Amino acid sequence: MPLYDCMLLLKPNVTKEALMDLVSRVGQHVYRRNGVLTDLKSFGTVQLGYGIKKLDGRYYQGQLMQITMMTPPSFNSELYYLNKEDRLLRWLLVKHREMKFGMEFFGEDDAKSELRSFRSNLYDDENIEEDEDDDDDDEHEGDMQSETKEG
Repeated sequence: MPLYDCMLLLKPNVTKEALMDLVSRVGQHVYRRNGVLTDLKSFGTVQLGYGIKKLDGRYYQGQLMQITMMTPPSFNSELYYLNKEDRLLRWLLVKHREMKFGMEFFGEDDAKSELRSFRSNLYDDENIEEDEDDDDDDEHEGDMQSETKEG
């Protein structure tokens, strides 16, 4: 079963009891589909980049929750009941991909050699650019001197 993150953005005035009720409903739905909740994070109240308009007003803040779970791929189509939830401003389901970052991207053997060659190439390129800039400045100063002699 793939790993998913369910991001829930709730209205800022929702009580903790109501918030936990919504999270438990999602969790029960996951368990009914033979899924597993692996992580639950609360990011607290966050400022939004723009107001989200609902029937009872416009919201510029929200409570952000992240639920990480392992569920069958058909689970996405079963979350339609969240659209009718009054306490939610927005929700999003994101599938985890098998991606490697940093040192995991390189193999264990060649990681350090790759980074060293990258670092040396990086510094070599900077020196070349500086030399080219110095040449341009000398040519420009020479043009200015010839113009003042003519004038």
